[in-house]
Amino acid sequence: MIRIEKVSKRFEEIQAVDNVSLTIREGNVFGLIGTNGAGKSTLLRMVAGSIRQDAGEISIDEEPVFNNVKALREFYFIPDEPYFFANATPVDMEKYMSTVYLNFASAPYYEYLKKFDLDRKRKISTFSKGMKKQLALICGICANTKYLICDETFDGLDPVMRQSVKSIFANHMEQRGLTPVIASHNLRELEDICDHVGLLHKGGVLLSKDLLDMKCNIQKIQCVFTTPEEEERAFRSLDILQKEKRGSLYTITARGSREEIVGRFACVDTVFFEVLPLSLEEIFISETEVAGYDVKKLILS
Repeated sequence: MIRIEKVSKRFEEIQAVDNVSLTIREGNVFGLIGTNGAGKSTLLRMVAGSIRQDAGEISIDEEPVFNNVKALREFYFIPDEPYFFANATPVDMEKYMSTVYLNFASAPYYEYLKKFDLDRKRKISTFSKGMKKQLALICGICANTKYLICDETFDGLDPVMRQSVKSIFANHMEQRGLTPVIASHNLRELEDICDHVGLLHKGGVLLSKDLLDMKCNIQKIQCVFTTPEEEERAFRSLDILQKEKRGSLYTITARGSREEIVGRFACVDTVFFEVLPLSLEEIFISETEVAGYDVKKLILS
């Protein structure tokens, strides 16, 4: 488990991370969302031990991270712009990685190079941005660490490659209990892979919740009422987050399980009624607008 407790970091006049507390459980995919400048990369660099926090505590499996070899052996960090040695080839990287990570899986490493169509003898400096991201991910997976910390993992990858990476994550989670921590500015990229999502804004945590809980406890309703009186009766029984009307059709986002919502509408006379699934994007919009934020400007632009 990774614990981040009241962590802050300032760079001169810029408060990059401000009193952040998060818990990342083992065996889950944790998604960290936020616009550029929200503090994602700084927070991940502190979790990876690359920089030291000004205040607060960061621990991995109860071990403090900074300057602690025991903790550092438990994760592999893939930054937004992966670094490779000058003039190095994938073969050179395998030799180096094998000396740093004692459980580095060399045979699977070369198998992944073939699957991703990466030339093992070609200089990495000649690779495209997407190819470098692929190689960094292969190195991270084959390091066989307990945690894989990824900053903008899918940036630069084509749609087919993105799905391949998600499949690899899922396989390693099942086979050896890998825990991926993935930061992104794109909420849509994480919807089908994350178990828990945290939203950073201006260095602080705006929202941190289990994805399943969010999906089960917020419903999207479309309905047409027979009379204004039935409309008012329905509204009184609902915990409404959003409400929109086009003609006679209402689109409502409300808290509650599907069963609760259906039960409440069973007592209301409607011309039309249905409960629809929400996307993660719609859930975040609803949750953050209640808190007074326009999340569409924060993470959907």
